[in-house]
Amino acid sequence: MVQELAADGVPVAVACRFLKVSKSGYYEWVSRPPSPRAVADAQLASTIRRVHRDSRGTYGAPRVLAELRLGLGVRVGKKRVARLMRREGLTGVSHRRKRRGWKPDTATHEDLVKRQFRADEPNRLWFCDIT
Repeated sequence: MVQELAADGVPVAVACRFLKVSKSGYYEWVSRPPSPRAVADAQLASTIRRVHRDSRGTYGAPRVLAELRLGLGVRVGKKRVARLMRREGLTGVSHRRKRRGWKPDTATHEDLVKRQFRADEPNRLWFCDIT
């Protein structure tokens, strides 16, 4: 937040005082290299993006995890894969389960033949099945 405020023209000292952060802590944070976990997460995220892209965007976290473990031999946990996929905005395709007791809606059209499908003479009654 301090970095964003400084980019908008607010002095760093004022932004740090407003957010109750020490100036020395802010400058130390800016100059600090990324942690080993952040570096490993970035590499794993690129591998996850590649696996997800290769599946044409259909794999979710469980299948990506299986592909990483079984296909590529990467040792990784399911929560880490789920967290990285959520951070990258990657989702799989999920199919909805069928509901029990589902009934179709009533017909939106008028029944002109009153369920009588026999005609008195040829070429008098026409109907079709749209299924």
